[in-house]
Parts: sequence; C-alpha cells; structure tokens
Amino acid sequence: QLQLVESGGGLVQPGESLRLSCAASGFTLDEHSIGWFRQAPGTEREGVSCISGTDGRSVYTSSVKGRFTISRDMANNTVYLQMNYLKPEDTAVYYCAADQTGEGCSWYRFTAYFGSWGQGTQVTVSS
Repeated sequence: QLQLVESGGGLVQPGESLRLSCAASGFTLDEHSIGWFRQAPGTEREGVSCISGTDGRSVYTSSVKGRFTISRDMANNTVYLQMNYLKPEDTAVYYCAADQTGEGCSWYRFTAYFGSWGQGTQVTVSS
C-alpha cells in the first residue's frame, strides 16, 4: 500500500526558511513521480513542485521558482521541499502525493492525477 507522510511545517517569519519532508512507504521513489501541493483557506489545492521518478528532474510553479527546491533521498525514500525566502502568501497546508499516470510530472498542476495523499503539514508565514 502506497503511503506518504508529510512533516516539517511550522510558523516562521517572512524571509525565513523551512524544509518539508515527505516519507514514502510501499513503493520506491523511482516508481512514482512525487508532487508537492498546497491549499490555503478558501482556495483550491494547487501544484507547487514535482520531481520525476525516472530521472529526478523537477518542475516548479512560477510563484515559487528560485525560492523552493525539491529533492529526494533514495536511500531514505523521502522527498524534500526546501522553502527559502518565505512570504505570507506561501501560508497553506502542504501535501505530497504520487503521480498515478506514469507520465512523470507532466500533469503536476492537476490534483486529479495524483494519489496516496498525505495528511498535510501546516506552513504559516507571518510576522
């Protein structure tokens, strides 16, 4: 059974950093691409970043490019999201999920193509 568990959220001030973790079990990271998503109150869940299972290539939504970095540790079967220069608009619950299409990160903007969602971790950026 595929399972993903997020951790690492918290309350930080604008400009600070956080690193989120997404621990996978029931599969290995080369079998599925992994996406990070976020959902702020009153908004739809949006794709933030994705790392390909086959080659480790990454993609980012424009609002986080240059500030967020996705990576993976194959030995620990964990995907990370390093978030730097955080802004209040980054406040949301962050989720990770596994691609269900077998097409890598091509559809990372569409939550319907991802599954095995974790429970989420809250990130709050506020002064």
